[in-house]
Amino acid sequence: MTSTKVINVIGGGLAGSEAAWQAARRGVRVRLFEMRPAISTGAHQTGNLAELVCSNSLKSDEFGSAPRLLKDELRAGGSLLVELAHEAAVPAGGALAVDREKFSALVTERLSQHPNIELCREEVTAINPDEITVIAAGPLASSPLVQAIGQLTGEQDLYFFDAISPIVDGESINYEIAFKAARYGKGGDDYVNCPFNKEEYLRFYEALSTAETVKPHEGMEDERKFFEGCLPIEELARRGVDTLRFGPMKPVGLPDPRTGREAYACVQLRLENLMADAYNIVGFQCHIKYGEQKRVLQLIPGLENAEFIRFGQMHRNTYICSPRLLKESLQMRQHPNVLFAGQISGIEGYTEAMATGMIAGMNAARLALEKETSAPPRLSATGSLAFYLANADAKNFQPANTTFALLPALEPEIRKQAKRKPDRHRIQVERGLKAFNDWLAEIGEAQL
Repeated sequence: MTSTKVINVIGGGLAGSEAAWQAARRGVRVRLFEMRPAISTGAHQTGNLAELVCSNSLKSDEFGSAPRLLKDELRAGGSLLVELAHEAAVPAGGALAVDREKFSALVTERLSQHPNIELCREEVTAINPDEITVIAAGPLASSPLVQAIGQLTGEQDLYFFDAISPIVDGESINYEIAFKAARYGKGGDDYVNCPFNKEEYLRFYEALSTAETVKPHEGMEDERKFFEGCLPIEELARRGVDTLRFGPMKPVGLPDPRTGREAYACVQLRLENLMADAYNIVGFQCHIKYGEQKRVLQLIPGLENAEFIRFGQMHRNTYICSPRLLKESLQMRQHPNVLFAGQISGIEGYTEAMATGMIAGMNAARLALEKETSAPPRLSATGSLAFYLANADAKNFQPANTTFALLPALEPEIRKQAKRKPDRHRIQVERGLKAFNDWLAEIGEAQL
């Protein structure tokens, strides 16, 4: 089956490259728009497609890990980028890391030579919602494109700064110190509270105030210009020793069960929406190096042995409020011919960009071929990402990447039998990959 319709893919990063490949391999013609090298960004160095601008690692490739599950689903879905990542791989222990130049050159070559792909080296400044379009422009989209996206989505649903708080694995919290309670007893026990005495607070304050921060990327110095209402925790600390105690670390309304009195200061952790047994450290967005974050955050009473699912970040980033805008198929609710993929949709990570690009490209092709679009199953890693984008709390929406916490929690009886965490993870991986493969077969996409 062929189509006379042409799909627009905006952005030649990881998500856009994968989306273009997925649509083209289904016999649909694609116009892939990439403004580089004519117009560059503060982070990119070349005009190649799928250029990696930060790390060269695609995270763990060890069986039983959440990143490996996502890669296995990409392999099952015929991902070009995962295939080429292995071709450009460099030694990295249990991780999949690539030679950046070789990888992006391979992607550029393969897509440029595909008979169904027209590579358009130009900036997109307008979006026609009647045309089938995948928007995968990434976090560094140009100002005219951002304006066009804003007109399509509503300016209030565009974010320009990431303010991401660290996330802690709930199983690593020390509940001999930490306790569950809502402030003034209002609400349930979705909050975990970590109380400080004065000595503990001053030790923590000193470590936070002197922690090494991240330097802004070259050409992106405006990363330092934060919103007053959403300041990094270390910036608040610099405003005075008691600023935190009257801000995100205020102890009022939270009596410590051990003493019956309010602590000198208190850190609150909020249960993550759609994440199983994972807690967000409330108000702790920061611009501190990851190693330093771990050192400082483990000074919080109750978190001395904490395992971090994600560290805090704060940097310039353009992304939409997907829960208000997208369906699990990655189509816009109001404009179903328009799909989003990659970081601009509200995900983090290289492999996550590829996975959302795969689903957006597949569904764009299905639209062009007049087939019903489909969303990957919730049990799968890809499906959990899509589910998160469509169903997260819009009020507190933050970009997410693939972790076991994002996958559906195991049933209590299974958790009881599988007492070791590796065993529980193995079960999640096995059922996730099976669900993904079953879905591909069900919608007729498994034999491509």
